[in-house]
Amino acid sequence: MQGASPTSPVTGELSNHKVAAVFASPHVAQQAADAVFSELSLGAAQVQLIRPDEPEARSSRKLEPESHGIWRTIVVAHIRLGIAGAVLGALAFAVLYAMGLPFVVNSAVAALLVLVFFGAVGGLMLGGLVALRPDHDRYVEAAHEAMATGRTTVVVHALNAEQRSRAADFLRSRGGDVTSTL
Repeated sequence: MQGASPTSPVTGELSNHKVAAVFASPHVAQQAADAVFSELSLGAAQVQLIRPDEPEARSSRKLEPESHGIWRTIVVAHIRLGIAGAVLGALAFAVLYAMGLPFVVNSAVAALLVLVFFGAVGGLMLGGLVALRPDHDRYVEAAHEAMATGRTTVVVHALNAEQRSRAADFLRSRGGDVTSTL
């Protein structure tokens, strides 16, 4: 498997980059899935085929195989981004203190606590946004719409942005209607 990458530093997930390519014909979709698998040297679990007659639960696992660990993603994103926000708040305090801002210098402890608190809250809010996975909505909706209209979807779980881009271009060249996450 080429381009293997560690888990995401923000979410802790292995595959943040996903591609869904919708095909009108199941035969063409199967050929595209086989071709993208072999041409891009992807792992067996990275390429999934979702047929229109599949049960919802099974197709959901193919679309988001790490969904069983969504609580882990939520916790990891909140902790990491909350800490990053607190650190940025402390850095903002250091800059303001070094500039000699009277309120900060005269009330250093209060200013530090306020900036660290609001930085942490901002980081936690960003963690919430990341955990919602707003970029996954279009991807999941495209596959569900394809199932509802009797079309077949090839799903690729790329390990990095380059692999995602290559898979999207490859599937598009095979006639797929491609949607991907960021």
